Amino acid sequence: MLAAHETRLHAPVPFFLGETVLAQALTQTVRGRVLDKDTQTPLPGATVQLLSYSTETTGTVADANGEFRRAGVGVGRRTFVVSFVSHQPRTLANVIVTTGKEIVLTVELETAAQQIGEVVVKASRQAQPVNEMGTVSVKAFAVEETGRYAASRDDPARMASNFAGVQGSDDSRNDIVVRGNSPQGVLWRVEGVNIPNPNHFAIPGTQGGSVTMLNAKTLATSDFFTGAFPAEFGNALAGVFDLNLRAGNNQRRETTLQAGLLGLEVATEWPFSKKNKASYLIAYRYSTLKIFQTSNSAPPTA
Repeated sequence: MLAAHETRLHAPVPFFLGETVLAQALTQTVRGRVLDKDTQTPLPGATVQLLSYSTETTGTVADANGEFRRAGVGVGRRTFVVSFVSHQPRTLANVIVTTGKEIVLTVELETAAQQIGEVVVKASRQAQPVNEMGTVSVKAFAVEETGRYAASRDDPARMASNFAGVQGSDDSRNDIVVRGNSPQGVLWRVEGVNIPNPNHFAIPGTQGGSVTMLNAKTLATSDFFTGAFPAEFGNALAGVFDLNLRAGNNQRRETTLQAGLLGLEVATEWPFSKKNKASYLIAYRYSTLKIFQTSNSAPPTA
């Protein structure tokens, strides 16, 4: 009896080996400098933006030397937008970023011309001239200005040397040259009356001197003409000082004492009475040079 043999075939069992592959994105550094196209000077604070396919943009800002650096830029064709205040923005399209070499860019921006609203400049004369006929080439000055300007010494002539077109001829004297004319052509007037040279130590035939006779405490707002004289100034060739005297205080009594290089000075003013507006104004000045002369002429003591 033959025995029956049963043969069983075992199919191979498949074996799967799982492997995890980690892919790393390739990036590169993009750096450069932003300059002004005309002056070739750096533009600190310029913005360099990297445009991506998404709606988000990333970028960097240039430093004080106009240099920027952006790391982690993906390889491929990239687009950068460079902008700066008062300059036209510039787009750098299709910049090829590779892994083998850093990308160095030099970006030059053009100045943007911006049209703004118009600006209207209006001139107004703060101090109107006292003389109504004075329209041009006239400067009204107050008594305070004779002591405000440097080295004016309460002298109207020395103060006027600070105006345009007026130049002092000598620091030791107050002669002034108005628009190139001789100092002898200057006319002095007080309350509408022509007066001769109102200065001490004057040279005959001139209109200047070392020390002025005018007392600033008694002057009111006056006019100084450098040209285009009205018809009433017929004896002037260079300039005109049209001086006005002020009234005293008609409400209370005031007294001023002053001692300086020019001399000893006292000025007092007060009302006549409380029933009217009339007032006094008295000023007296004794020259310091006269005091020195008196002391030098005194006989020596034993």
